[in-house]
Amino acid sequence: MEKSIVKFKKHVKHSPGDKVYYAISYIIVILLLLVVVYPLIFIVSASLSSASAVSTGRVFLWPVEFSTLSYEAVFAYKDVFIGYKNSIIYTLAGTLINIIVTMSCAYPLSRKTFQGRKFFMKIFSFTMIFSGGMIPSYLNISRLGMIDSIWAMLLPGAMSVYNMIIARTFIQNSIPTELLEAAQIDGCSDTAYFFKVVLPLSTAVISVIGLYYAVGHWNSYFSAFLYLHSKDKFPLQIFLREVLVQNQFDASMIFEDAENVVQRQGLQELIKYSMIVVSTLPLLILYPFVQKFLKKGVMIGSIKG
Repeated sequence: MEKSIVKFKKHVKHSPGDKVYYAISYIIVILLLLVVVYPLIFIVSASLSSASAVSTGRVFLWPVEFSTLSYEAVFAYKDVFIGYKNSIIYTLAGTLINIIVTMSCAYPLSRKTFQGRKFFMKIFSFTMIFSGGMIPSYLNISRLGMIDSIWAMLLPGAMSVYNMIIARTFIQNSIPTELLEAAQIDGCSDTAYFFKVVLPLSTAVISVIGLYYAVGHWNSYFSAFLYLHSKDKFPLQIFLREVLVQNQFDASMIFEDAENVVQRQGLQELIKYSMIVVSTLPLLILYPFVQKFLKKGVMIGSIKG
C-alpha cells in the first residue's frame, strides 16, 4: 500500500501554481528555521570562543579563537552542581507524580459508564480558564507548610488539565472497549485492567505528556523563586538567573591575580553563553529519544477511530 502511494506521488504532475506555492512555502520554512536555529548556533559558538572575540563582536556563525575557558569556569562554580542535582530531582520526581496523577484521572474519565463524568470534566475545564492567582496560591502553600520545601516544587500543579484531556482522549479512542469487556469476563478488576492493559497500551501518550511535564519542571523558575529560600534547594534556573540577570557570577574564583582583571571582566560576559548551553543540554539530549512518540501520541489521542 505504501509503495503504491509513493509511486502515485512520483507520477503526480504539479501545475505552475502548485510549484510557486511550494517554492514560497519552502522559502518561508527555511527563513523560520534560520530564525530559530541561528540564535542556538550563535550561543554555542560564543561559548566556545575567546572573551575578546565575543566582546568585539567577531563571532557570527563559527567559534573564533576556540576556547573552553568559559565551561571550565562554569564547572568550577559549585552552585551549578547544586542546581543540576536539584533540577534533576525535581524533574524526575515531579514528572513521575504528574504521570501518576494524570493517568489515574484520565482513565476513569475515559469510561462512558463513569457516573458524573461530564460534571467533573466541566470542573476541570473551568480551572483551565480561571485560577486563584499568585497571592492565594502562595497563602495556600504557606498554610500547608510547604514553603522552602521540595514539595512546593512537586505537588502544586501536579496535573495539567490539558495533558489529562490528551491522555483521556487517547485511552477513549485508542483502546477498544472490547478489551475491558473481555477482561471483566475473565474476572479482572478495574485496578488490574488499568495497570495490566491501559498503561502498557498508553506508552506513546505517556511519553508525550512525560516530555511536556519534564520540560516544564526543568525550566521551572517562578515557583522556586516564590517558595524556596534555601540556596541548597534552588534549581538550576535560579542560578542561571543570577548569572544572566543579576550578573552575580564571580569570575575572581577562577582568576585570583590582579593581572587578569581584564580577562575576568570578559569571562563574566562569556560565562552567560556557556551557562545557557549547560542548562539546556539535558533536554536537547532527551528530545531525540521521545521524538518518535510525539506525533503518534498526540494525533492518535486527537482523532477518533
